[in-house]
Amino acid sequence: MEKNYETLELDKVLEMLKNETSCDDAAEMALNIKPTSDFVAVCNMINQTEDAYSLLARFGAPSFGGLYNVNGSLARASVGGELNTRELLNIASTLRSIRTLYEWHGHCSGVRTTLDNLFESITVNKYLEDKIFTCIISEEEISDKASETLYDIRRKIRAKSASIRDKLDAMIHSPHYTKFLQEAIVTQRDGRFVVPVKSECRGNVQGLVHDTSSSGSTVFIEPISVVEANNDIKVLKGKEREEINRILFELSVEAGNFGESIKHSYEAAVDLNLIFAKAHLANKMKAAKPIINTDGVIDLKQARHPLIDKNKVVPIDISLGEKYDTLVITGPNTGGKTVSIKTVGLLTLMTMCGLLIPAYQSSKISVFDKILVDIGDEQSIQQNLSTFSSHITNVANILKVADESSLVLIDELGAGTDPIEGAALAVAIIEKLRQKGAKILSTTHYAELKAYALDTNGVVNGCCEFDVKTLSPTYHLLIGVPGRSNAFAISRHIGIEDDVISRAEEIVGSDNRDFEAVLDKLEAARHELENEKKAAEKATEQARKMASKAQS
Repeated sequence: MEKNYETLELDKVLEMLKNETSCDDAAEMALNIKPTSDFVAVCNMINQTEDAYSLLARFGAPSFGGLYNVNGSLARASVGGELNTRELLNIASTLRSIRTLYEWHGHCSGVRTTLDNLFESITVNKYLEDKIFTCIISEEEISDKASETLYDIRRKIRAKSASIRDKLDAMIHSPHYTKFLQEAIVTQRDGRFVVPVKSECRGNVQGLVHDTSSSGSTVFIEPISVVEANNDIKVLKGKEREEINRILFELSVEAGNFGESIKHSYEAAVDLNLIFAKAHLANKMKAAKPIINTDGVIDLKQARHPLIDKNKVVPIDISLGEKYDTLVITGPNTGGKTVSIKTVGLLTLMTMCGLLIPAYQSSKISVFDKILVDIGDEQSIQQNLSTFSSHITNVANILKVADESSLVLIDELGAGTDPIEGAALAVAIIEKLRQKGAKILSTTHYAELKAYALDTNGVVNGCCEFDVKTLSPTYHLLIGVPGRSNAFAISRHIGIEDDVISRAEEIVGSDNRDFEAVLDKLEAARHELENEKKAAEKATEQARKMASKAQS
């Protein structure tokens, strides 16, 4: 399954979802989302995403900034461990983020949603949040307000320091000592106030030498007159450290006591962050909520592949599982066949992950137990497998596990071998998958599969439209119409001589010419019906406007 998800590029969508999250845990959860086939779970997730989308539109986005996973710190605190300032600040930041989230929900005018249980499981703890932020200014600094004792100790340290500076300032500006000093400044070494004395004058200043300059020309002396005061400051600094440790331990105990509450609130906040990330992604994709079923019915209207530039992607209408269980899509290379089936597979997976899909809101998506994929050339040199062998190996695995709750997507079924055998094998594979009850989307170039789809109930042709005049695909997907080969028309347009084209038409045989003629008539009839439909829609709109004008 993981390989199939990667082939459909679900991992790239989940990477986009990760980029919409605000915290590491939510980002990790986004990348690890697995599609679920549990219908109730899918409905619940989709409803949560839709409710978040609605809340975003009405009240703006909630903030998830400042959320940290503090579970490890809380666990240590709960068994008596002392947390450092960084850990405590992370706890306070998380509490502030949780409170902000809770208050945001409180401003949502009492709107009831499927997210209410998550919001209501959040416990605000402004007491601990304020206490930590009051005590700790930064990772390196504890506030004087942390305790009266700490305030008193620091007041004494400041007084002692000021007293020492006064004494030393008087000393360095004294005519007696100035001549002995390298500079008239007061500095510190190892937390003790000193003055810089010329090395040759060290005997003229009584005191303790604490350091020497790198050149040896200066010694840093603590004058004897301030030794006692410096000792007092050192004692006070020790008391300051003890008081800070006591404060940190007290805060750690408090955090440990609220540990379970904080942990549960954090987990709810992370879940909400992921859900709102889904809503943000839906907003960027202009996505909508599909109608979900378990009947294998897919009916996508104006569906867009989410990884293609929204200004360039051509929306498609595609259905499967209601009137027919198999859709065979034909058309030229680079015409959009592969993108069409990948769009169906990826949008189905997105729905099963609880994501809204870039399609019209009345679109239908079924939940499947298995989404089985063979798309792209997976030739393996190491295993000595040719393109055809690799392709058939994948198909063989699909045939083993497919059942009535499987969506099977196969690109270029039967390709890479003799056309007659490949076409016959393709028909047999489709028949076997249909016997197993799977819903099948397949692309092909084989005319035999077009004929098989025309002749078989439950199997329908589709094609990616091609404009022969411009020699380019339109990327529009047409259901019920087999694709034409266009090889002769393209060759004639490019300049191949008519007699060469005529000879080629003779070689392919009358059956093929008749088949292409039928397709020509179907194409002409389709264009005529489309023009009539547009004219009818225009007339209906004009009539509606006239009726509205008459009523007013």
